Amino acid sequence: MTATEWITDLALLLVVFRQLREGRLDRRSYLVPLAIVAFVANSYLDGVPTAGNDLVLIAVLVAVGAALGIAGGLFTRIRNRGGQLFIKAGATSAALWVLGMGTRMAFQLWVTYGGGAPHVARFSADHRITGQQAWVAAFVLMALTEVVTRLATIYLRSRTVSTVLPQSADARADARAVVGTGRAS
Repeated sequence: MTATEWITDLALLLVVFRQLREGRLDRRSYLVPLAIVAFVANSYLDGVPTAGNDLVLIAVLVAVGAALGIAGGLFTRIRNRGGQLFIKAGATSAALWVLGMGTRMAFQLWVTYGGGAPHVARFSADHRITGQQAWVAAFVLMALTEVVTRLATIYLRSRTVSTVLPQSADARADARAVVGTGRAS
C-alpha cells in the first residue's frame, strides 16, 4: 500500500472517530467525508468493468456498503439543542464504520502482502470476475456507497429532528399522561 492509500484509509476511519464526541451537524460534517471518497474514487476508479460477473461482484459489495451506511446512520444520535443540530456516532455506528473500512483495508493488505493474490485470482477465475480492476471498482464503490448512504440517512433523520421543537418539562409530563391514560387530562 502506498502512503496515499494509508492516509486516505486512515482519514476515512478518523471521520467517524471524530464523531464519537458530540459536535455540530453542519456542512463540514457532510463535505469532509464526501471530499475524501471523491478523492479516492478519482484516484483509483478508472472505470466500471462490466464483463463476466464483474457487475455481480460490484453489486454485492455496493449492497454491503449501503447496508453498513444506512445502519451507521441509524445508530448515529442527532439532537436539537436550542435550534442547533448535534451529532454523535454511537459505539454501534463506529463499529459498523470500522467493519466496512477495516475489511477493505484488511483485504488490500492480504492481497498485497499476505499471500492472498493467488486465492483472489483463483476465486476470480472460478466466478468469471475479469481481474484486479473489478475488485478495485467494487471496493471503491462500496466505500463511496457506505459514505453516501450514511450521510443521506443522517440528513433525512436530521430533517425530522430539526422540525421538532424541544418541549418543556410540563409539556413532556402532559404527553406522558395522554399516552399513559389514552386521553388528555
